[in-house]
Amino acid sequence: MDKTKKHEIKKKSSNVKEEYILQLIDVKKIYDLGKVKVEALKQINLNIGKNEFIVIIGPSGSGKSTLVNLVGCLDRPTEGKILLKGKDINKLTDSQLAQLRGKTIGFVFQQFHLLNTFTALENVTLPMIFHDVNEKERIKKAKSILERLGLGERLNHKPNELSGGQQQRVAIARALANDPEIILADEPTGNLDSKSGDEVIKILKELHKEGRTIIFVTHDPRYMNIGTRIVKIMDGMIVEDSKNGENHA
Repeated sequence: MDKTKKHEIKKKSSNVKEEYILQLIDVKKIYDLGKVKVEALKQINLNIGKNEFIVIIGPSGSGKSTLVNLVGCLDRPTEGKILLKGKDINKLTDSQLAQLRGKTIGFVFQQFHLLNTFTALENVTLPMIFHDVNEKERIKKAKSILERLGLGERLNHKPNELSGGQQQRVAIARALANDPEIILADEPTGNLDSKSGDEVIKILKELHKEGRTIIFVTHDPRYMNIGTRIVKIMDGMIVEDSKNGENHA
């Protein structure tokens, strides 16, 4: 290949913009409490690329929970834009947003939020019902995910028959049910012992290696360096947004 062609290819590639899966642009969130208005988030700008592993960290009262709700498209901003896969969520109906969110984002919470009367298998099949997956396929897929997470012998166990770590793995399996591009994990190790917490981190790292975007939210500085990027929030503002230089292979 001659030098001219090499130069043209290099020039073309340098003009390609990074593709963001999620963007918060000049986002504010204000809660109207009658006589008092609380500005929970102030002018947030956050671009999240495909296959990033972002750790969002901040103390209690920092605005972290509000940011989680907006990043997860569970709430809409008072001002500014949130783009999920390039779509402005403020321009979507509640039904359209629910469909897009359900296919794009898988949620893992501190409290597990499993249905106590459902087995592990039934909990994992549930999200697929809302996306018209037939019963045979739902069961097949749920079994496959649970077996992958080491719960093949716990398919018919209910949450109260499982340890905390096992319940969180069921919750991760449920988050994977619709094959989302983003996993939003909000304090997923908060109710676990250190061994179970380490298992959850290992699973999230494996999912990241497979190409998923991981957004890990915590108040615990021990987990600050598990991802590829650190976003610190304080008093409703992002005070640091930096790449993690450690090797996460």
